[in-house]
Amino acid sequence: MLCTITLIYLKESANFEGIEIGSKGDKTTVLDVATIKRGNYAVKSFWTENIGIEKGIAKHGNLAKEDIDKAVATVIANYSKMLYDFEIADENIFIVRSSGVVMAKNTQILANKIYLATTKTLAFIDAQTEGKMLLKGCVPPEEYINSVILDIGGGNTKGGYVDVRNNDVFVFFPLSVNFGTITLTETIIKNSKQDNLSEFKAKLFGFLPTLRKQVDTMYSSNPEALDKKKVFMSGGAVWAFSKLYNGVTKESFNKFTIENVLDYGAVLKNNFKKFEDLAITDKKVETVLKTYSQKYLISGSNRLLFTLEAIPNKNN
Repeated sequence: MLCTITLIYLKESANFEGIEIGSKGDKTTVLDVATIKRGNYAVKSFWTENIGIEKGIAKHGNLAKEDIDKAVATVIANYSKMLYDFEIADENIFIVRSSGVVMAKNTQILANKIYLATTKTLAFIDAQTEGKMLLKGCVPPEEYINSVILDIGGGNTKGGYVDVRNNDVFVFFPLSVNFGTITLTETIIKNSKQDNLSEFKAKLFGFLPTLRKQVDTMYSSNPEALDKKKVFMSGGAVWAFSKLYNGVTKESFNKFTIENVLDYGAVLKNNFKKFEDLAITDKKVETVLKTYSQKYLISGSNRLLFTLEAIPNKNN
């Protein structure tokens, strides 16, 4: 998804491929681009492979060696697939790292290994750019002025909004918080003496004031975000919530309330067997539980809740 914006200045009538190394997984997209100026392109193929490369950042600020090696192996496999199976020209293949991965101190090691294997320079997307791309890709243009978008990823939470300034120019204002689903979970696990759910929930509860303070700081940096009438949400935590609580729908946008998020969090903490039972017959639920453990889901639901509860008139 994120690499599509990278392609807007390239030649037309060709296939392009992008690999994004994200906090939770590697996302690969194959595009058939017809007319760039008119936004005429089709997604030929898309898939995600779960790596969880962000786990090491919360523990010691670095990507773990085994996670780097796994990510590199996945990138190499997909890169070769694009060259030989899809027959995409090498110059039309792009590899990027997300804003969550960029937070690591040793991300250059990842970049170096990918360059040695592919001769591709690993580009990166910072939180501000990623927020802008999310708004362009997920919010209908007619809703720009009235909306804010927030994405709860594995490594961080990011998004933003636009306002009109002098000479009717659209100006983008970013929003971000360093904690995401994976980094929050691993931070709590790091500070727990025992590896059990009870202690995890207790430690997470003690960390909640810190989360609320971070969200308050995010909004205070650009308070106009709280005046927007519509809130668009995306990211792994929202995807999991949508599939587990709201079920599968065919709509592009699915409404939910903060009460739904509260109920969802209560089930995750106190009646997780409900979802485990559903996973036996529901493939969508099974996919979510294979992607995220119960601890990750609880962390994600808290990030979602705190991001929303600071918004005035949130019940509407």
